[in-house]
Parts: sequence; C-alpha cells; structure tokens
Amino acid sequence: MQEIRLHGRGGQGAVTSAELIAIAAINKGNYAQAFPSFGPERRGAPVVAFCRVDDKKINIRAKVYNPDVVIVLDPGLLSLLDPSEGMREGGVLILNTKKSPEALGIRAEVPFRIATVDANAIAIEEVGRPIVNTTMIGAMIRATGLIGIEDVKKPLMERFGSKLGARNLKALERAYHEVVMKE
Repeated sequence: MQEIRLHGRGGQGAVTSAELIAIAAINKGNYAQAFPSFGPERRGAPVVAFCRVDDKKINIRAKVYNPDVVIVLDPGLLSLLDPSEGMREGGVLILNTKKSPEALGIRAEVPFRIATVDANAIAIEEVGRPIVNTTMIGAMIRATGLIGIEDVKKPLMERFGSKLGARNLKALERAYHEVVMKE
C-alpha cells in the first residue's frame, strides 16, 4: 500500500489533489481512498489531506501517520510543520518551492528522496492563478510512478471541464517535466 499525505492551505486544492489521485488509481484498477483533515473551514487555514492506493481492498480508516509520499503545496507551511514527520524510509518528499533540493538545507542523511518544483510559477503561467493542486500531481507522478498522466486525464477533465481542465493538464505536464529530484 502507498500512503500519501498532502499539506496545503484552504483553497489551494490539497483535498482535490487527494481525490484526483484516488480516482485515477481506481480507474487504473487499484483500490484507493482519499479524505481531508482540517480545523476551522476557512480559506488560507492549514489543511491536511490523505490518500491511500493499493492493489487490494483497503480496510484502514485512520489518518496517514507514516506516509510513503508527502506533498507540500504551500512552502510557507514549512515554518509551521515538519513535513517529513513519520515518513517511511525510502519515501519521497515533494515540495512546491523555487529552491533546488540541495538548496533546502535538509540533511544529506535523510532516509527519503526530495523533489522540488516551482508549482506557483507554473500554475500562474498555465492556469492564471497560484492554485497548485494539479501542478503538484504532475510532480508526484514523476517522482513516484504511482499513477500516470494518462490515468489522471479523465478525472481531471471531468472535475474542471474542457477549458480549465486543459489548462490544468498543461500545468500538470509541465510540473512532470520540470520537477527536480535528489536521490
């Protein structure tokens, strides 16, 4: 089972990202679940969303405490939390930042991989707003191989419609190609 934890702020699309990943995994023939965890429901408040993907039925109904993948949509959250908390060895931490993985100052001996992408810039250029949910899915696809771009196309177009869907797909594809990974 692959467990994913997404950190964002209300309105950035963390919950939508988890749902799109789960739908894409289900369409690919896997089992999946996605659900949020948040306090006061307001735009800008910290939000955590979770996703699980497996090739067999998932019976766990708890938050993800030991993720294989952590996705941070808002780099401002790094001063409020440790995104690597509980990460499994060999996992991947995917950050929305202009900085390269080496420039982040994360210890070289960490037991997980780091991937970075300037999702804000891509989303502004392709979607017209700094809503980075689909952009970060593109980085996740490249960093993990859990699902493919083809797997997420249909749910993305159904969620956003043809015009906005096409823009989001372009942002996703750019992030896929522009993500920088450190092993």
